Amino acid sequence: MAKKIRLGVLGGGGNSLIGILHRVAAQMNDNYEIVAGVFTSNFENNLAFAEEIDIPTNRIYKDYETLVSQETKLPKEERIQVCCILTPNFLHFPMAKKLLDNGFHVICEKPLTTTYEEAKELQASLNKSGTIFAVTHTYTGYPMVRQMREMIKAGVIGKIQKVDARYYQGWINTIIHDKEKRSSTWRIDPKKAGLSCCMGDIGVHAFNMIEYSTGMKIKSLLADLNYLYDDNTMDIDGTALIRFNNNAKGIIRSSQIATGEENGLAIAIYGDKGGFRWEQENPNYLYLMSDDKPMQVYKPGHAYNSELSLNGTKLPPGHPEGIFDAMANIYFGVAKAVRGEVYNDGEFPTMLDGVRGLNFIESTVTSHKLGNVWIELEQ
Repeated sequence: MAKKIRLGVLGGGGNSLIGILHRVAAQMNDNYEIVAGVFTSNFENNLAFAEEIDIPTNRIYKDYETLVSQETKLPKEERIQVCCILTPNFLHFPMAKKLLDNGFHVICEKPLTTTYEEAKELQASLNKSGTIFAVTHTYTGYPMVRQMREMIKAGVIGKIQKVDARYYQGWINTIIHDKEKRSSTWRIDPKKAGLSCCMGDIGVHAFNMIEYSTGMKIKSLLADLNYLYDDNTMDIDGTALIRFNNNAKGIIRSSQIATGEENGLAIAIYGDKGGFRWEQENPNYLYLMSDDKPMQVYKPGHAYNSELSLNGTKLPPGHPEGIFDAMANIYFGVAKAVRGEVYNDGEFPTMLDGVRGLNFIESTVTSHKLGNVWIELEQ
């Protein structure tokens, strides 16, 4: 078996959900070993956390600049090969650029950066470095999402006519109505999160899900966002009408004030021969609909699924797989790429997906601020 890939981690310390998700995912296929990191901004807490998760403290650094500086001094066979970025949004760009400029592979949480211009600058840095870059649109790792992608590619539902993607959460509803709380939450602080909260945090997942599964690029959009309070400068709810190059149309509905909702990402794709429906909260069921046949249900692990789907399935049919498995599939794809092995282009979202995401986020905000007008996305 190939040696484990040496992984560095930036952020994700303490009780961070995203930190646990990435660390577990990196371990699931036995491809990575965490050897260095900066888990928190406080160095003492950083060392304590490393000890808590049983990582040697000799390569725990005070900040990301020191990590890059010290790791590059190590022999090639010892230094980290890949570094994952799990910090608040405003740190993604400087960290990713520093890593790319020093020849490291990167796995970065979304959104890629806080501005479209920064995203394009990172793309230029990646082109120079020639390294691997993945953006963790986690939901593309689900086997049934991958199955849907492959069946659409094979023409099972015919020419796509309509797409409806939604991502509903309710967690900000408990915060937004309290002035003190909404002033101290980083997700709705433009200095830390960027220019968008709802579209930047979860709407972009729906956008990515559409482009990933359909294989089509969204050409233009018209957005209407909701801020609720005059002193809140970040959208917490919104809707975007979308158009594709082939005259197909659709809608993205996204909210973080959908009271009682948990993590309701869902997508429906309708072609002239059939349609698909998939929901993240029930990820092992992919529904295929048509006008002249009963609804069909596809589930993971069966031989009828595509190679891309089966490569992302770890358990026999009937054994539920979830969010950790989905993230692990992305890490698995990156491991193949880092090792120079053959991999499917659907195994992990790339820098291009991240750049497209920032183009989407900025376009929704611009469309809203200009009075709900159509905005063309760069192709």
